[in-house]
Amino acid sequence: MTQPDLEQSIRHCYSTWGDRYYADYYESDTAYPPVHTDIIRDLLQQSGASSLLDAGCGPASMLRDLNLPNLQRFGFDLTPEMITEARRVLALQQVPPSHIWEGSVLDAHAFRCPDQPDHPPFDAAICFGVLPHIPASEDRTVLSHLTNAIRPGGWVACEARNQLFALFTLNRYSRDLFRQELIQVDKLSDRIQDPTEKAALSQALDELDQRFRMDLPPVRKGYTDEPGYDEVLSRTHNPFELVAEARAAGLVDVQTLFYHYHCLPPMVEGLLPNAFRRESISLENPRDWRGHFMASAFIVVGKRP
Repeated sequence: MTQPDLEQSIRHCYSTWGDRYYADYYESDTAYPPVHTDIIRDLLQQSGASSLLDAGCGPASMLRDLNLPNLQRFGFDLTPEMITEARRVLALQQVPPSHIWEGSVLDAHAFRCPDQPDHPPFDAAICFGVLPHIPASEDRTVLSHLTNAIRPGGWVACEARNQLFALFTLNRYSRDLFRQELIQVDKLSDRIQDPTEKAALSQALDELDQRFRMDLPPVRKGYTDEPGYDEVLSRTHNPFELVAEARAAGLVDVQTLFYHYHCLPPMVEGLLPNAFRRESISLENPRDWRGHFMASAFIVVGKRP
């Protein structure tokens, strides 16, 4: 898929979410608490940042909750409907409409405010909910753009879905991780030439598949005629590999912070919903090693030297 086609599919996917995304994923009683916003708020306060860029800001889901004293907030997004809602919400907090603009994280020019081209580099830049929709070959491009958008000594925080979480979920994502990343079935099959062994390998893989709930999680569809989240490019990332990409993009002091923990594999949540939610929230610790496997998302944080 070409970049224009890919970006159009993402725009279409999110086109109906502008006025409901925050309500569904931040305010709903069933939504997991936005602990990632708390992590960023702490980073902002600890660093004393006075300007923040949100690359892929959506309907200002995070920016609206980062209304800190003396913090200038800027953001851009690929989807026009998201931009409209972000400007509406932030106008209530006296953020100028020009601080929010339309742009792609694959375009270096998008990382500067069009109405303030001479604005100094930002103190901090965040990017949440974006990398899943970026081709693997462009991860470093996005990280480089984020790095170049901040001043020396400033910091970047980039979020991704945790691929290693599939070692805990025992569902269709686990099957994909086992086959594609761990076993590397195609390469293994090429190395095994004996017909009897090939047949045995096929049987072994079929038996392995029986260990996973292939019907879970349900495929997420769109609201009307637009494609749903699972019907467009929506990748997961290996934390170790993304840290390496962040360093290659020029960031230093890179660390991984985990969030959205699960106290049990999510397929059993319905058996004890209240305890599941309570105990999962109690696990929230960005630096707990178990986050590599029990947290569904993580943030790579690094500084520009």
